[in-house]
This record gives sequence, C-alpha cells and structure tokens, in this order.
Amino acid sequence: MKNRNKPFVVGITGGSGSGKTYFINQLKQQFQPESISLISQDHYYKPIGKQPKDEKGIENFDTPQSIDLEHYEKDLQSLIEGKKIKKEEYNFNYRDLKPGIITITPAPIILAEGIFSLYLSSLRAIYDYKIFIQADEEVKLKRRIRRDEIERGYDKEDVIYRYRHHVAPAFSKYIEPQKEEADLVIINNKSFEKELSLVTSYLKSKI
Repeated sequence: MKNRNKPFVVGITGGSGSGKTYFINQLKQQFQPESISLISQDHYYKPIGKQPKDEKGIENFDTPQSIDLEHYEKDLQSLIEGKKIKKEEYNFNYRDLKPGIITITPAPIILAEGIFSLYLSSLRAIYDYKIFIQADEEVKLKRRIRRDEIERGYDKEDVIYRYRHHVAPAFSKYIEPQKEEADLVIINNKSFEKELSLVTSYLKSKI
C-alpha cells in the first residue's frame, strides 16, 4: 500500500529545446504553490573547471559527468523526507555573477527535472511517474538558438557548434534511450494542451 505521507514524485526529462521548462512552468500554474515543488538538475552542474572537454578543448556540459548526479539524488531523497533544501543557484558559469541561494520546499508533489533525470536506475526507482518530452531536431535547435543567443547572449556560432558536437550526440547516446523508461511521452513540436490537462488531472488525483 502506498504511504500517503510520501510525496508523489515525478521524473521529467527530454532533450535540450524539447520544452521541459515551459511544460513544467505551465504544470506548476495548475496547482497551489504549496502543493508542488521542483528540483532541477540545472543547479547541479559541476564548476567549469571540472567539466569534461571535447577534442578542441571546449567544455561539454551535455554528459552525465557534467552534473553532480550523486548530490542531486541525495537532495531529492532529503526533499522526499520532508527536509528543505538550500542550493547555490546555477549562474551559467558567468564568472562575474555571484550565484544566489535557492530554497526548495517539500510538497505533496515533487517534480524532478533534468536531461539526465531518468539516466540512473537509482533515480528511476525513486519516481512514481516518469515523463519524457520529445520534439523534432529542427524544432529543438531553433529553440536552443533563441534561448542561448537572445536570452543568454551567447554567440550564435558557439551555440550551433555545441548543439551539433555536444547536445545532439548526447541526446542520441544518453537521453533518447531514457524514453523507453517513461510512463508518458509528450510530443511538443507545437503545443501540449491535451497532455498538460491529462497530467494535471492525474497528479491532482494523487494529493
């Protein structure tokens, strides 16, 4: 019998540009703030000095070794146990920007998000439900360029290089196989209103 005091934990993954963040933000809006909590792997990237590099000496942020998955899993377990988490905010390696401290509060529903959120069997064993968000390659690339070039000020050539040499190979090798582990695959080339409604109703039935 399920422990009703235990939060309902949802693992959410998908490739870069698949729309994970937008889906999660839309999902969170369907709940009272105290009912849902998010722990994102974005805040568990290792320091730039510890990032693996490609043959050109360029840091590759798209490998399982790029993220402190052990720390992420430990904090997720603490959150499930009802403990607040304080974590240094990821600042995209802007050296002149001092990272803030974020506080993640326990809630009846916990969303665990990241490109490698379903990668480890130990993480998959934690989740009560697993979602994979998928989009076509050209759609993901356009979204990645728009996000990194316009919102983050990255050079377009650098964005395209990283996508072709880091992001796309990592998706094929590490992320796409995670789709087989998912309970629900959401196709997000244009919209996901129907799936959002279904997931919302399902999660509300769990609290």
